[in-house]
Amino acid sequence: MFAILPLALLTSFALATPSIKRVDECDVSSLIIPLPSGQTTLVAPTNFTPTFIGVGVGVQNYTCGTTGTYTNVGALAEIVDISCFSESLFDDVTDVIFDAWEAAPTSITAAELINTLAIFDPPFVLGQHYFITNPITGSGLSPKWDFTSASLKGHPDAFAVGAKVGDLPAPTDSATNIDWLQLNVVQGDLANVIFRIQTRGGQPPTSCTPGSPEIFIRYAAQYWLYGGSF
Repeated sequence: MFAILPLALLTSFALATPSIKRVDECDVSSLIIPLPSGQTTLVAPTNFTPTFIGVGVGVQNYTCGTTGTYTNVGALAEIVDISCFSESLFDDVTDVIFDAWEAAPTSITAAELINTLAIFDPPFVLGQHYFITNPITGSGLSPKWDFTSASLKGHPDAFAVGAKVGDLPAPTDSATNIDWLQLNVVQGDLANVIFRIQTRGGQPPTSCTPGSPEIFIRYAAQYWLYGGSF
């Protein structure tokens, strides 16, 4: 076990939030996603409402290209439900999770980290986020959100494969924090539209030596899933 949160911070969360429940006990359909004003790249859908809100905790994967810069080749993350927190605390919760993840030893996995966080009592893992071969073209990679082995176990269609339709540099510290994204779902019944917002970390170094090994950069982000059949 490792120390990840100061006592004062843990106490403030304990006083400010109820015991965290399962996602199906806390309705998020009326929440409005906090997208930056003055931009039209990311747009909340008008025909779907939020169904799942979670924080992804994991790594962005990069390889070094021949030009000496890193290229993203996927991600791997656990997604923990935050639906039962007050909406006003979503960003604070994301900060706490990422700060703990940054401070954790390299031997600790994202799943292990989530189980150590005192803000969850207990944590409710929605599922996993990773990349697969593009199911439409058969080449390249597509992001997938998969709840079939966690919160929606037994539902084989509880996944979503996304296609990016909007990409916005992080509003703060974009050199460190990966972009905010909007994706339309092209396969699966978990959602119709997915947003990645409130990103923390995940950006690679600006240069690399061609042929160097793949690197894994820790990150956290809020995932807002809209629509779907669940």
